Amino acid sequence: MRIVHYLNHTCLGNGHVAVAVDLACDQVNAGHDVYVVSGYGDLDALLVRNGVKVIQFGDSKGPLKLGIMAWRFWRAVRRIKPDVVNAHMVYAALSARMVSLWQRFGLVTTVHNSFDEQANLMRVGDRVITVSEAVGEDMHARGIPRAKLRTVTNGTVGGVRRPVFFGAPVSLQHPAIVTVCGLHSRKGVDYLIDAFATVRKRYPGAHLYLVGGGPEQADFEARAEASGSGHHIHFMGYRDDPRDVLASADLFVLASLRDPCPLVIFEAREMGNPIIASAVDGIPAALGHGQRGVLVPPADSDALAREMTRLLGDERLRETLSSAARENIAEISVRRMSQETLAVYRETLPPRLREAEEQAPTVRPRRALPRDGIAKTGGGRG
Repeated sequence: MRIVHYLNHTCLGNGHVAVAVDLACDQVNAGHDVYVVSGYGDLDALLVRNGVKVIQFGDSKGPLKLGIMAWRFWRAVRRIKPDVVNAHMVYAALSARMVSLWQRFGLVTTVHNSFDEQANLMRVGDRVITVSEAVGEDMHARGIPRAKLRTVTNGTVGGVRRPVFFGAPVSLQHPAIVTVCGLHSRKGVDYLIDAFATVRKRYPGAHLYLVGGGPEQADFEARAEASGSGHHIHFMGYRDDPRDVLASADLFVLASLRDPCPLVIFEAREMGNPIIASAVDGIPAALGHGQRGVLVPPADSDALAREMTRLLGDERLRETLSSAARENIAEISVRRMSQETLAVYRETLPPRLREAEEQAPTVRPRRALPRDGIAKTGGGRG
């Protein structure tokens, strides 16, 4: 197949970008001809190194944004002639549907964030991938027909973006509780800080490490100081690959209030962390509904503190949870995610092409691009 992944950008720190990049690279390895069409970003060089062709747009803003994106995308697909376009964000999906009126291709949209008020607009796809069953149910409740919906759970293990970790663990003070998340209210950071203050009454030497950045960091720092545990709560900032911190953690905790299918759960499982996480959205499924980690009610700092205290006091239980986290690791692999996604793509192909693809996938000759592998179109840089 000739596949296009269509994004607004390829910047670090965005889960939908990470998923699209992992998919694109794995699909090249599977023998497909893969393009990423997007605004500028940090991961273009990685894509090119792994055989993905990159076409960059300039920035599009203002009331004409959708029309400008559609015009630029039409210019790209007229040249590429894709079999399938996978749009990962709302504006990309809408502009791709506009272009499909003139250039035939199967359109697959992926709902990464169901809490986005505009997410139901992803219905424009011929098929709509949701990253968890919970997101699928939410999208159906918001009007997307079940006949269009397909669930493909995220995966992170074994992809080129996150090769097997052989690095040195970061030195932490123990017992060390780690979370990795954006610093905003949806991630429940305030409940985690309050719970940690309770944990320190039993384990005064415990430390909490928060990996990530965000708009509410100053508020959370103030809350940490007011909790009386400020010297034991460490704001480590954003890290592109947090596995060096996870490698030193005694516990990994994710206190999210909403979370469609957090990639960090899979990274913590890969590192064998004992995991405590909120039972919301896609998290229970990511933890095998309690078989791969401990689930607690969201927005409940008392319940969170009880489980953190229980696990810190029971080394054998932590070892059991560590082993459980690593079980069935193939279920959270990039390869599994990619194969299931390709199966959805095939549903959108014309019958003759679908039959040929299923029997003997072939790679079309690659079109020439500039020496750096990145074609640029539209306004902005380049």
